[in-house]
Amino acid sequence: MIRAPLWLLAALIAAAIAAPILAPYGPEDIDLARRREPPSAAHWLGTDDLGRDVVARVLHGARVSLSIGLLSAAVAGASGVTIGGVAGYAGGWIDAVLMRGTDAMLAVPRLPLLMIVSAFLQPSIPQLVVLIGLAGWMETARVVRAEFLTLRAREFVESARASGAGHARVMLVHLLPNAARAVVVSITLAVARAILLESALSFFGVGVQPPAASWGNMLYAAQSTIGTEPWLAVVPGMFILMTAIAVNAVGDRVASTR
Repeated sequence: MIRAPLWLLAALIAAAIAAPILAPYGPEDIDLARRREPPSAAHWLGTDDLGRDVVARVLHGARVSLSIGLLSAAVAGASGVTIGGVAGYAGGWIDAVLMRGTDAMLAVPRLPLLMIVSAFLQPSIPQLVVLIGLAGWMETARVVRAEFLTLRAREFVESARASGAGHARVMLVHLLPNAARAVVVSITLAVARAILLESALSFFGVGVQPPAASWGNMLYAAQSTIGTEPWLAVVPGMFILMTAIAVNAVGDRVASTR
């Protein structure tokens, strides 16, 4: 069923949007007298090493992590559709050049590359969105290319060309809508991939920087206390896991829909 993952995603996005209303405290409110408290009536998911409420940080972290995931997927989707569409429609040497470039990018380990670039640039959140997006377009490009190669020989494309439609119109009006399902599936998978990449980068200390909260840097901060205060790692880890599973489930369901 596609409804359960969709409802879960909708709930996560709604909670992120309403974080200032739902959170009982501010995400950066420090109370050193209540450091590392276990879950209680006052702090439902406990407090961190600075006495900050974990619920507040998780909800506000959802804003950052989900925004990076969605916007990075949009950047990756736009780049992949453009490159894959041009390659699949044009064919010949253009296709060969673009696809060899895509293969070269796929051969580069994504996470180490992003770690090196992020450590050098120390990117802001908008820059992080662009970096993750530009590191994740290759799968979409290959999917779109394959769809365009299949569709460009169909009768309706030949009819469009015969009626005088230009290349841009054929690609945007006739080919892309018919490849929409594959594009949607690829982009949903890119969302999950982007969230996991952001979390990994923040976990290694080169992603979202404190005091801003993200699920990844909450995990990073919990490394030293996972044996004594496990909730500090379990809570953001569970949110990352739920989001990735929900997004992938939506993508799988869309792929199987006829």
